[in-house]
Amino acid sequence: MRTSTTCPADGNPHRPGGSAPAGDGGFRELYEQHHGPLLRYVSGMLRGDQQRAEDFVQETLLRAWLSSADQPPDWAPSRAWLFRVAHNLVVDWTRREQSRPEYHQELLESHAEPVDPIGQAVHRRFLVHALSRLSLPHREVLFYVYVLGWTGPDAADALSIPAGTVKSRTHHAIRELRRRHPQDALVAA
Repeated sequence: MRTSTTCPADGNPHRPGGSAPAGDGGFRELYEQHHGPLLRYVSGMLRGDQQRAEDFVQETLLRAWLSSADQPPDWAPSRAWLFRVAHNLVVDWTRREQSRPEYHQELLESHAEPVDPIGQAVHRRFLVHALSRLSLPHREVLFYVYVLGWTGPDAADALSIPAGTVKSRTHHAIRELRRRHPQDALVAA
């Protein structure tokens, strides 16, 4: 015989101060009796997603077991009640998932900028040529800051130089690129 304990004033056994039924024998009995049919039902609702179905079945059985604390000692949930709880859990989850914005690959591809391999090759060749005309310290700093996207202090640590030197070299390297290629000053910015 199960021992019934009291719940908080709102009747929610999940809240602090609430209690679950004593012992797990009732839960084990619920599981053995209803797990298979519930799993088949929920799997059908989820179109075969077995892992998620198992999660919903366990949540359903847990809720039934916890709610037994509020019921008379001889109360047992009916299979219809369990199916309704499982159904509601799946519907709630589905609604939550549908309310989240979803990014469709087709939509992203239709709004993507067209790839211009020749333009990219020309641009890459220009950058390589322009950077090759800079001193090695200036190239290194630009590589860390602009290509790798590192912060000044991170680049300074990697190059074993002070952060102020990174700022100075970056400034002078950009100025030199703009001086040598005024027509492409925006590319070098």
